[in-house]
Amino acid sequence: MSRIVFAARRFRAGFVVLVSLSSLDLSIAQAQQSASPDLLPPVEVAPTERAAKPQVARLAPDKPERRVARVPKPERVPASPPVAGVSAANLFPTVVVSPTGVVTPTNLVASSVTVLTARDIERDQRRTASDALSAVPGLNLVQTGGPGGQTSIFMRGTNSNHTKVLIDGIDVSDPGNPNRSFDFGQLLTSDIQQIEVLRGPQGGLYGADALGGVISIVTKKGDGPARATGSVEGGSFGTFNQTAGLSGSQDHFNYAFNIAHFHANDVPVTPVELLPPGQKAIGNNYDNMTYSTKLGAELSEHLTLNGVARYTDATLRFTGDTFDPVTFASFPAAAQSTQTVHQLFTRGEAVWSALDDRMTSYFGVNYTNHWNYNISPANAMATITTGDRVKYDWHTTTQLAPNNNVILGAEHETETLQTAMLSAQNINKAGYMELQSQLRDRVFFTANVRQDDNERFGEHPTFRLASAVIVPVTDTKFKGSYGTGFKAPTLNQLYVSFPAFFFFANPNLRPEESVGYDAGFEQPLFGDRVRFGSTYFRNNITDLIQSTFDPVTFTSTNTNIGKAITEGTESFVAAAITDRLRVRADYTFTRAVDVTAGLELLRRPKEKWSANVIWNPIDPLTLSATVLHVGSFVDGNRDFSIPRLLAPAYTVVNVAAEYLVTDQVKVFGRVDNLANVHYQNPTGFLQPALGVYGGIRLANYDVR
Repeated sequence: MSRIVFAARRFRAGFVVLVSLSSLDLSIAQAQQSASPDLLPPVEVAPTERAAKPQVARLAPDKPERRVARVPKPERVPASPPVAGVSAANLFPTVVVSPTGVVTPTNLVASSVTVLTARDIERDQRRTASDALSAVPGLNLVQTGGPGGQTSIFMRGTNSNHTKVLIDGIDVSDPGNPNRSFDFGQLLTSDIQQIEVLRGPQGGLYGADALGGVISIVTKKGDGPARATGSVEGGSFGTFNQTAGLSGSQDHFNYAFNIAHFHANDVPVTPVELLPPGQKAIGNNYDNMTYSTKLGAELSEHLTLNGVARYTDATLRFTGDTFDPVTFASFPAAAQSTQTVHQLFTRGEAVWSALDDRMTSYFGVNYTNHWNYNISPANAMATITTGDRVKYDWHTTTQLAPNNNVILGAEHETETLQTAMLSAQNINKAGYMELQSQLRDRVFFTANVRQDDNERFGEHPTFRLASAVIVPVTDTKFKGSYGTGFKAPTLNQLYVSFPAFFFFANPNLRPEESVGYDAGFEQPLFGDRVRFGSTYFRNNITDLIQSTFDPVTFTSTNTNIGKAITEGTESFVAAAITDRLRVRADYTFTRAVDVTAGLELLRRPKEKWSANVIWNPIDPLTLSATVLHVGSFVDGNRDFSIPRLLAPAYTVVNVAAEYLVTDQVKVFGRVDNLANVHYQNPTGFLQPALGVYGGIRLANYDVR
């Protein structure tokens, strides 16, 4: 509790600073993304006694919403409309913010980006971010067992720490993590409005960690009359999940409060063949409580304040490994280990608009805290690692003409790592600028450049160019991009040693560097009821940080010896077969090679494909099915005593159904791994077998 109070005081102090600075000159500063971008569709407001017709509150891109007084609950708001009237606007609906930092329709974006909306997540009943992202093209997810297991993402064949992860504009990577990555295994989805997967080097806008791309997550924003929601779900593996939420807006204030609880008490993870004779496998036990809020207040016509906070308290009891002191052979332990994770992500933001809203400036203060506690039966004392980040950021967006913007920004970031034996810190300052341009609704161009000044590694310039052209008559969209990126060594890699395992830190490491490009097309047909496309990508990465072993001293350390090439294609086809039936298929081919050693990189399957079908046989009923195939890939065994082996391919089928009983009640159910396929990813860790789940969702209106 004392840690939460301390973190809350840090956030409150930061927010006071934010409010005081918001009254200064406009050219102070912002992050690449707002804490509360307007991604919501138009909101229909029920007529008042004086109004003869409904009013529609339209949301302008990248502009604080101007709210009017809200009226009591509307008589009826459809919660799950049928697919009737499918067109380009709703077959491929959405706007995105991650490619440029400005809310932009997807058809105007030159980058490769996949969007998962709240409706997509709820329809397929994906309760964790790792499940939601599993079928996204260009990604390979690796999770050590069931829910709560360490989850890494390899984007376009790059390393798991080459993807920048943002939640409401907050960099949520863990400074205490050995590779400074984000563990998707702890992220629940109940409050997520949209997930954007932006592929390709993004260093020009996002700086370090974005060699492979960016995953940007936007949480739900309160809108309209007060809306209370709740859900209960149960099923296989002792699963028992609940959610509760309250959101809405009144006059010039919007609010959203959410609580989510995820629990699974018996998930088989340890392959039986790895156990010593007579030892029984013990299933994983995982419990996650997540609390989140998003607030916004329009103080005047020109000034808006936004605030977001997210706190996760998760505990995983799992079967770790133990070693034979004579043979040094590794095998699953007879007693379980415990991992407890506390995550706090906060951001306060002031938004100032001027020149008839053609210039909008943002100033934000971010604070993140990762607290990780690990204890195993073989250790008398727990290992505790803390990673903190304090970040001040600014940017100003100036609209030169419709869909033509200039962005200037700057940021100052301080990271801290703390263990029982070590305290280390690093500071990074950066400035960037971007031009987003559109010519006659047919030509789109984005260029950005960024200069990072790292306290330990000096200055690193990065840039990105992206362009798209829509051909007249056929409406074929050709797109391409070229960009650079870098990844600074982590505090853990520089300073944390494990003498008991003969592993030593290397303070002389250099940043990893990359150059990447892609080119592709998209083709709409039949009034955009059908769309297909393909993109080729390539990344050249140098100075890869890899662990090396010295056979003379029997010690290991990290060194810059690697050079890698990753390349491949991402292809898709999507169609509205009828007004009630939609289908989509994606195929990714990836070749990821360690050029220095001439070997395939681990855990990068060459082939991955998925297919999704959505059917509304009647208005209240929605059925969906997803097939995911992951091809064979090179991996090591559980303890890497066998450093290279071929992991077999696997195919998983998931189905889901939901029925809208009334506008206030929805029942739902799903079956995961319908064919009960037994597979491991990574090797040595079983993934969940056949699972059956069901539940009910309630709301005072609009039960989505």
